[in-house]
Amino acid sequence: MINMEKQAYIFGGILTLANRLQVLGDKLDDHITLKQWLFIAVISKLEQPAPTISEVAKVTGNSRQNVKKMAVLLERQGFVSLMQDEQDARIIRIHLTPRCTAYFRDRSGKENEFMASLFDSFDERLTDGLYKGVMRLADNVSRMENELDEKDRR
Repeated sequence: MINMEKQAYIFGGILTLANRLQVLGDKLDDHITLKQWLFIAVISKLEQPAPTISEVAKVTGNSRQNVKKMAVLLERQGFVSLMQDEQDARIIRIHLTPRCTAYFRDRSGKENEFMASLFDSFDERLTDGLYKGVMRLADNVSRMENELDEKDRR
């Protein structure tokens, strides 16, 4: 039973921490929210320079509609541009703008300070353990999503 209690605490803790991190991260910058920052970070980390709306949706766990809304908002702010794919006009690709690149380069010190403060007192062992645990949870969530998709197809 103790293990189940710890698991329940971890589950609730992740949800609560996600909310608290969002509030904290939103206070980091008056011009961009934490969710917008994550959205841009995902785009910049995907291997191709201009991922599709569907690709970003899959990585972030959001619907295509929510990704499109976020992209349109960020386009109005000048951080991304939405362009039709050259081979398939039905596909919309999300490009980071030079303004976006410059903006995040200029605020990188603030982000580094935020991360250093967030992980204050984490040694290598604790960081590695948390990293491995989060990766394992992500794998389990993916497996569970796939199982649900399989069930829905039947």
